[in-house]
Amino acid sequence: MPKLHHAASVLDGADRGLGKQIRRDQLEAVRSSVLNAIPINMILGVTATLVAVHTGIGLLGASWLAASTSVNILRIALCRAPCLGLSLSEGMPPEMAQAAERSVDDHLRLACLIAFLSGLVWACLPILCDGYRSSHAMFYLTVTCGITAGAVTHGIAYARIPTCFIVPPLLSVAGCLVAQGAFESLCLAATVLLYLFALVRSAAKTERSFRESSRLKHEARALALASDRAHAGAQELADQMSHRAMHDGLTGLLNRAGFERKAEAIVGGETECCLLLLDLDGFKSVNDLYGHKRGDGVLIEVARRIEGVLPPRCLTARFGGDEFAILYPLTDGAIAPADLAHRLIRTVADRFETFDAGRLGLSIGVCHLTGTTLTEMLSCADEALYVAKASGRNRHHTFDEALRARATIRRDSKRDLPQALTDGHLEVWFQPIYRRSDQRIACFEALLRWRHPVHGWIAPPDILTAAALSGLTESLLRFILENVCDLMVALGREGRDDVSVALNVSPREMAQIPVDEIILQRLQARGLPPSRLEIEITEETALDIKAVQSKLAALTEAGIRIALDDFGTGYSSLASLRRLGTRRVKIDRSLVTGLSESEDQRGMIQAVLSLGRALDLEVVAEGIEGEADLRTLTGMGCPFLQGYHLGRPIPAAEALRLESRLVLDAA
Repeated sequence: MPKLHHAASVLDGADRGLGKQIRRDQLEAVRSSVLNAIPINMILGVTATLVAVHTGIGLLGASWLAASTSVNILRIALCRAPCLGLSLSEGMPPEMAQAAERSVDDHLRLACLIAFLSGLVWACLPILCDGYRSSHAMFYLTVTCGITAGAVTHGIAYARIPTCFIVPPLLSVAGCLVAQGAFESLCLAATVLLYLFALVRSAAKTERSFRESSRLKHEARALALASDRAHAGAQELADQMSHRAMHDGLTGLLNRAGFERKAEAIVGGETECCLLLLDLDGFKSVNDLYGHKRGDGVLIEVARRIEGVLPPRCLTARFGGDEFAILYPLTDGAIAPADLAHRLIRTVADRFETFDAGRLGLSIGVCHLTGTTLTEMLSCADEALYVAKASGRNRHHTFDEALRARATIRRDSKRDLPQALTDGHLEVWFQPIYRRSDQRIACFEALLRWRHPVHGWIAPPDILTAAALSGLTESLLRFILENVCDLMVALGREGRDDVSVALNVSPREMAQIPVDEIILQRLQARGLPPSRLEIEITEETALDIKAVQSKLAALTEAGIRIALDDFGTGYSSLASLRRLGTRRVKIDRSLVTGLSESEDQRGMIQAVLSLGRALDLEVVAEGIEGEADLRTLTGMGCPFLQGYHLGRPIPAAEALRLESRLVLDAA
């Protein structure tokens, strides 16, 4: 009901507005028609006066003409007088709009009043012809009929004005004729009254026609105006949508789509262009510590700082998250890419109001090529950015031939991996882990191997990346798991059930696929005890504990051991070790290599060994590649040992033939 009342009030307001416009048109038409009719009125008045002078009553005729002229002057003055309702436009204040509406009504009422006065003057015309009894009565009767008919003809816009004018003189005529008493006079009086009725009716009808015409005109104008406004609104909306489609809603920079559209017109010509891909270092911690709202403010400030140090003619975009892009032509005098990269790194590293300086950094990948495509430049800059981020924060790296070769390998690996997985060209090799106490093999670590027909051995991280890009992450995990299960079965047949097998699970696998379900279902299907399997995760996986904790908990509850790889180089805390259910930590090779010659490294490893004993964690030293490092580790009491010096990764068949005991000389 409230909606209906609101709709009704809106319609009423529209009708009132249309009525005001019609009244305004009526007043304009009345002023014009009166000004056109007054000269005829005055001419007929002068003619009547001349006839009066001719009949010897000139003084009386002159008096009548003076009265008629005075009223006509009033009518002319009213028609030329300013009217507020005709001078103001739409959009005026409500108080002024009401005053304007009243001024129109007042002018129409005054026009009716003065028209009635003029009619009264013409009603006195019988005094010039003895009440229509003189020989000139027919002349005056004709003049009266003519001027009243003319008044109706000119007064089509507002019937009240001609009606006010014609009623007095025609009633005067009818009265005079009735007073004569003759039958012919009475009939003529009736005819005059009928004539009066016809004129009044005609005036009302013509006014209705005028109002209808005025209404249609204003409705058409309103429709045209509404159409123009709708078109303008649609155009504005289209412009806004186009702007939003090409710009980032948070920073106002171009988004990826807008950047690519504008960059396509620049890249590929004869002028060399430089593309920089920027990625914020430490932004995730800013979001975690201060909240996403504060993080959005940081992104806005970073965008402002970037634009503040850029040279002219640069395209700047935010690709999403904390990644930005810059493209500019390397014309004569243009800033060198390395200098611009240093400038950008410095400006982002400056202190923010919300946190200390140095918390946020910037890694930049640079690519400047001639005669290439934007897609290729983006790919090359992304490769360079990957290297910059791997080198540490606040670094930049330029795409070169070495990176081109690496990019080629990645591209070919992505292309060829599905077929290699189908044809069985991928292999799983196993590297032994020895237990120092009895110098026997305690575990085999499964390692993925692929000899590409063109590029040779592909590094395992590149295989995982290719699998992710090809949508084969789960298929690859199942392939490795099947080989691990085969080795576990073969070891069981040989009575070596005490030897476990370790399976590496990447952070991407842990986050994207149901690792726990896949592993437990396969072990159950093969009839293998979960206690003989070990899952190795990296410290990078521990960064987002919430995303992986439930999966690791399911694996741990089933009896599978969790090992934390690359320990000592990442972000693990003591709390995360417990929350992840970790049973084993593997000391990263960077702390093992050169151990015998570094007192600092020995101190760090001793700390890890002490931590393992305190928390009941098994500790494995991986990456042992020399006898000196091996002696040092055994002397420090490291319980588990792994490395090329003890045993390289080998195929499963060779692993089964490998001697389970290794004599270690700790002297």
